[in-house]
Amino acid sequence: MALHLTTVSIALVLLLVRSLLATSFPLNITDNASSAYEILQEYNFPAGLLPKGVVKYDLDESTGRFHAYFTGSCSFSLEGSYQLKYKSTISGIISNNRLKDLSGISVKVLFLWLNIVEVIRDGDELEFSVGIASASFPIDNFYECPQCGCGLDCVNSKVSKFRVKSSFASI
Repeated sequence: MALHLTTVSIALVLLLVRSLLATSFPLNITDNASSAYEILQEYNFPAGLLPKGVVKYDLDESTGRFHAYFTGSCSFSLEGSYQLKYKSTISGIISNNRLKDLSGISVKVLFLWLNIVEVIRDGDELEFSVGIASASFPIDNFYECPQCGCGLDCVNSKVSKFRVKSSFASI
């Protein structure tokens, strides 16, 4: 009987420690790759801002500071538009309708690779800023998550068309 009470006591202590840790530290989700996409949607962004393949993420809900992790870097092109690169870790600060202080995401404009530093949702459009310029895109371009290497049309080995409202090309 003493052994059984000891086991129950240890289990209760572990549960207590786990609950204390969960409330004392930032949220850290590692079990479900789709969770990072769900978090985007909770902040009023479409899941397609992130390519498929997020293996884990962490989010400090008190500050909005987040990190999303991939197994490696990711790049793809969108026909008639842009080449995008995601580093193995991207980070920033998320709030409702705004992603700021972004790092780890870049876009090729003409011959230059520029870091995307902010994304703002304004109604049915997303505005992407590279600091010196910005471009707006219809939000429905981002309902589907692109895939590393082939973008949005990996079945046919072609890259699907991406609608552009205004572009970075004026840089």
